[in-house]
Amino acid sequence: MIFKSALRRELSFTTGGVFLVLVTIMVTTLVIRILGYAANGTVNPEDAIVLIALATLGYLAVLLTVSLFVATLIVLVRWYKDSEMIVWFASGLSISNLIRPILQFATPLIIVIALLALFVWPWANRETTLISQRFQQRDDVSMVSAGQFKESARAERIFFIEELDVDKSEVKNIFVADNKNGRLSIAVASTGFIQNSEGGEKSIVLRNGRRYEGYPTEPDFRILEFNDYTTKIRSKEALAPAPRDREKTISELLNDGNPNAINANRAELLWRIGLPLMALGLVLIAIPLAYVNPRLGNYTAMFYAVLIYLIYSNLLNLTQNFVAQGKFSVFVGVWPIHLLALLIATILIRNRINPSVKWWRRQLPAALAKK
Repeated sequence: MIFKSALRRELSFTTGGVFLVLVTIMVTTLVIRILGYAANGTVNPEDAIVLIALATLGYLAVLLTVSLFVATLIVLVRWYKDSEMIVWFASGLSISNLIRPILQFATPLIIVIALLALFVWPWANRETTLISQRFQQRDDVSMVSAGQFKESARAERIFFIEELDVDKSEVKNIFVADNKNGRLSIAVASTGFIQNSEGGEKSIVLRNGRRYEGYPTEPDFRILEFNDYTTKIRSKEALAPAPRDREKTISELLNDGNPNAINANRAELLWRIGLPLMALGLVLIAIPLAYVNPRLGNYTAMFYAVLIYLIYSNLLNLTQNFVAQGKFSVFVGVWPIHLLALLIATILIRNRINPSVKWWRRQLPAALAKK
């Protein structure tokens, strides 16, 4: 009981520490990437913090899976290195007796991983897409800031407004440059206002200004003075785009009647179900993989751990792609990888129970192994 309590306590602290390190690395990477998008004009700089938080929430399931696997390895490797496992074995317990307390600790986290993969992952992806689409579908007026030159969404128009009264929709000292069909048009005015038309369109009405058309070196260059000049603004509704498979809820994945999206929906469902199963398989593999000779005290198990995780996750992604392409059914792809992981864990655990017996005899039942 003392050893089991100590094991759960160390697993808790180590999992929390590994998780915090991984989250820190993830957030740092996201900050660099999303700020780069904001600098390029792909996303709104004001939405950067929200996008970073949503992306972090979306990947929490993966981070928890890796944290649980690495923490189990670190704790057991330290126990082998500090000869604490010798005390465990001297108490009449074997490596198989570690399975129950470790699974008791891991089961709540695996349930959390399943909930994150099934519900939080699609919600975070959907909100990220909506925020990005809302910024891409903004109208030209929303980009206008007092004292700054702003380019329209399609790079056809440049605005400059010295003063802007949002409440009254009034503007002062306006500069508007249009470039359509290779012809330049520049309008300047001292005052103006934003006009809402039927159908949701918006326009800027310039008053008491001057308009220049063409290029000064060409003969058709014109200078016009006007009392009122209206320039239309393409006002676009922020329509919600059709959700991608990674943004759909479980009910949407199961009830989508589009024949072209059935395979993609099933592949996405396979990945979400496969993530908690992968967490379970990695925890079971970590128990025998953590064996270290106390006299050597090396950490080669961590190298194998990284290799196993990469192979496991890539096989899961490969299976997802095969299902999405219709190469085989989701019912065929959902079990082989996880069954193989369980088989590998079973073989490794049996090898560690009695290492003095030849490896092939360890896989036999006890009655046959004695013959």
